[in-house]
Amino acid sequence: MTRILVVEDNTDLAYGLQHNLEFEGYEVTVEANGQRGLVRARNTAPSLIVLDLMLPGMDGFRFLRELRGDGFTMPVLILTARGEEADKVRGLKLGADDYVTKPFGVLELLARVEALLRRGKPYAAPTPEIVQIDDLEIDPSTREVRRAGTEVPLTPKEFDLLLALIRRNGAVASRLELLREVWGYNSAVVSRTVDTHVAELRRKIEVDPSAPRFVLTVRKAGYRLNHPATTP
Repeated sequence: MTRILVVEDNTDLAYGLQHNLEFEGYEVTVEANGQRGLVRARNTAPSLIVLDLMLPGMDGFRFLRELRGDGFTMPVLILTARGEEADKVRGLKLGADDYVTKPFGVLELLARVEALLRRGKPYAAPTPEIVQIDDLEIDPSTREVRRAGTEVPLTPKEFDLLLALIRRNGAVASRLELLREVWGYNSAVVSRTVDTHVAELRRKIEVDPSAPRFVLTVRKAGYRLNHPATTP
């Protein structure tokens, strides 16, 4: 399912956007604060972002600058009450793909969202270079993992799971997010797939899988890496 992040602090407008987008079959998350919206975008890598410019915490211009600076390339549609040409041009130069001026027609916005998704490139979260976490070394370009200098053979899905956790830089990933990102399952799927693969991944990369150092369980939330990924 296509995931859309709406970053909008007007509660009524955000609710209306969420309702109409979900009616069209999209999965929608709403954030009312620019800083929290950026964290959500980094952690979940939505297919498209609908972004207000005037936000608490962080305005839309800074949001765009930091998002693109991090290497994220998903389409961004600006919603703005600021109709001045200079603001529109600034947003586009910072990496926005389109804009709609408030007030706007819902059908127009939905058409623009559909057009951006249709012509947009398949999105993938930026992949880091060689990652070192304590004595664990991961090379995404060659898909190789070493612990204390010894190669650790992982299956493709085990490596994809590890990479999904690395991309979150220490933030928690829910089981549902991992199911969608690594296996492409939708929200209707109920599966122990993630837990099974985490157990096997721990068996291979941990010295003591019963007391893991790297892949930690966050009760009632999901999994995270013990240390944020860092590039040497």
